[in-house]
Amino acid sequence: MEKIPSGACKTLHLVRHAQGMHNLESEKSRDPLTSFEFFDAQLSSQGWQQVRQKRKDVCANGLLKRIELVITSPMSRTLQTAVGIFHGEDQPELSDVTSYEEGNGRISDNDQQPTFNRPPIIALEVCRERLGKYECDKRGTISHYRSHFPAVDFSLIENEDDILWEANKREPFGDVLARGMKFINWLWTRKETEIAVVSHALKTVKYVQSAFLMKV
Repeated sequence: MEKIPSGACKTLHLVRHAQGMHNLESEKSRDPLTSFEFFDAQLSSQGWQQVRQKRKDVCANGLLKRIELVITSPMSRTLQTAVGIFHGEDQPELSDVTSYEEGNGRISDNDQQPTFNRPPIIALEVCRERLGKYECDKRGTISHYRSHFPAVDFSLIENEDDILWEANKREPFGDVLARGMKFINWLWTRKETEIAVVSHALKTVKYVQSAFLMKV
């Protein structure tokens, strides 16, 4: 059996965003998915609780020390989840979810030197939810996200506005898979070997997994 060269393997930690407001409301009906009220849906209160718990978990099990890079979809709920888990409070058991929620997970400029590792976070358009039709999956401007999530690198996103989302057309699954392949091809160009990917629904994650298996 041919030996795999050192550095040729990567460990991916696939993370679905915490509960969003659209998830909470869609349990009652499908209307919130197409309602402008849930445009680029943010995390619910329960979602923020999930972020706090996951932050505790990654700190307690040592995972945060190993993660070299975090990649996230450029949507509010994934950005909030990524920043909250990987750049959150140094002592999560003391964190105030309410104030953290109001700040969109921002880290104050007055914070002291962090005790825990804060890996770089990169936003990628190809990691978004399946595109089209649902307002909750339409993103805002990159300028807006930059102002609310200053720790995230948005430099790889070319367009200020969302030119991918279409109101009357749902993205074909084949196109989702193609996005997954594009992402995996890009991933292999990175030097990091242990990476967290914060994305969307289980079905979308499965397409990323399929693309990864096809690549290897």
